[in-house]
Amino acid sequence: MSSRDENVRCESGIEVRRIPVALGERSYEVHVGPGLLQQAAKLIEAALGSCRCGIVTDENVAGHHLAKVESGLAKAGTYAGSIVLPAGEATKSFAQLDLLCQQLLEMGLERGDAVIALGGGVIGDLAGFAASIVRRGMRCVQIPTTLLAQVDSSVGGKTGINTPQGKNLIGTFHQPSLVLADTEVLTTLPLRQMRAGYAEVAKYGLLGDAEFFAWLEESWEKVFQHEPAALMQAIGRSIEMKADIVARDETEAGDRARLNLGHTFGHALEAWTGYSDRLLHGEAVAIGICLAARLSEELQLCPPQTAARIAAHLKAVGLPTTVQDIPGPGELPSPDEMVRIMRQDKKVRRGRLALILLRGIGNAFVTRDVEPDYLVEFLGRATG
Repeated sequence: MSSRDENVRCESGIEVRRIPVALGERSYEVHVGPGLLQQAAKLIEAALGSCRCGIVTDENVAGHHLAKVESGLAKAGTYAGSIVLPAGEATKSFAQLDLLCQQLLEMGLERGDAVIALGGGVIGDLAGFAASIVRRGMRCVQIPTTLLAQVDSSVGGKTGINTPQGKNLIGTFHQPSLVLADTEVLTTLPLRQMRAGYAEVAKYGLLGDAEFFAWLEESWEKVFQHEPAALMQAIGRSIEMKADIVARDETEAGDRARLNLGHTFGHALEAWTGYSDRLLHGEAVAIGICLAARLSEELQLCPPQTAARIAAHLKAVGLPTTVQDIPGPGELPSPDEMVRIMRQDKKVRRGRLALILLRGIGNAFVTRDVEPDYLVEFLGRATG
């Protein structure tokens, strides 16, 4: 545990971690632990002062958690209203962004008020984007309700929507003022969503902490059983690593790009499947990680059997590890089509595609040295 963490005990007596994201005047804390939804109003007021709060959530999350947050804000006299959006990746669209911005304006929220993103990565990305542009910038509180959002998308300030050209190609960097990652809400998460989020947890071990990945190999079942100590270690270490990287490279000019391990391949697969439930983001990332590992091994950048070890772990968890694992009817994307979509990636510079590859488990790096023609050939071998 980092010495920079500040830890307190929640009402249940279990320790809550407070992990700082050090960005100067825009620094904020990520609280990780049980029972945070019940304390949300108090914690928001402590971090932001007295302000009106508008909640943005989706139909699935609303049935489980909305009333609890609404009640706390209403008792504090800060509740402005709630907006419930359709669930699913398709909600990250211009059409839904337009409607959401209008609803936030109709709610009467002022620039000094706050938008609360209560949900998974889709809600966090969309509500954060809306907060960044409504009244030229409002404050945002992220309350992630999925494992994926808790360990990844709620921290670091990336917001955005999808387009037919690719994933998250329209968006902003807009840091939240506070993140509340309540571990208890994960008990309502479907197993498929829990697995998808776990792909991002494993990613952190692969990109920069071999010991953490080895711990995951031994302890992943405890994480899925919601054993408090294991869950706190998995989530806390992931957030700690992301916070450190974001503090060094907020706008992805360098080191932060390593957080996209598996994402360049994965985003292309998501675009191909139409951002549908056919392939969840974390599932696409799992396949992308395995492709990146196979490419690294083929280029003799990492030790033999690295890709096999990674794939074995992700497969044991229940994640897809090959393009052929994508369910549903229809043809799979051709290698040429995959590379065409990947060329829309935000990290492309002067036409050179950025890939995050591995020198070994716990040692990821960014390269622009893989030629597109070679990538097409590799994908033909990997997906054929």
